Amino acid sequence: MEHRVFVQELLAGLRRAVDVGERRMWAVRCAHALGLEGIAVSLRWGAELVWFSDDISARLEDAQFTLGQGPGVEADFSEVPCQVADLGAGAGERWPQFADEALALGVRAMFVWPVRTGGARFGALTGYRRTPGPLTPPQAADGLRVADALAGRLLTWRPDTGDSQPEDGPGAAGAVDLHWVEVHQATGVLSCRLGVPLEEALVRLRAQAFVSGRPLTETARDILQELPP
Repeated sequence: MEHRVFVQELLAGLRRAVDVGERRMWAVRCAHALGLEGIAVSLRWGAELVWFSDDISARLEDAQFTLGQGPGVEADFSEVPCQVADLGAGAGERWPQFADEALALGVRAMFVWPVRTGGARFGALTGYRRTPGPLTPPQAADGLRVADALAGRLLTWRPDTGDSQPEDGPGAAGAVDLHWVEVHQATGVLSCRLGVPLEEALVRLRAQAFVSGRPLTETARDILQELPP
């Protein structure tokens, strides 16, 4: 009963998590309440990371976006949540590069809930653990409650039109950072430079990051820095 009350209080505090530090603290508390070590929220099947609790969560999302594979981008949600209870047992056959990346980070289990309104999914809540094993039924149910609460929050976004946004920092929409703005900008640059569709330009950008062994954001930043002032 105490756990249920704590989760309810956590959800009530979501609206008060305004600045970056408060959002990060809320995400950490949320992860621990779900029996996880970290969580992240992304939109458009992993195409934009908007919220994460720790660096490992962010790196998992970056790896999925770079490689185009992983439970957060491929979950069909025939069951909610999508549970990968042991990344060391069979996940390498489905997501070979991603499984290697996740295991190298010390991650052994991942869980994904849909962020949706009605039947329309527009994002995913992904959590990880360093130990293998499935969620308990209460943890699985609480994760869905959190995902639904986040869906309501994300649907209220408004673009940030103020002048306080630093020119060289991440973009923002309302009170949530957009962490891959530079990736989308670099994709547009490559599309124009190579005369290829945006989808192909993104594939080439991902390939360049993978071959170099560098994060996708750093690879994108290099391309943007090549532009004339």
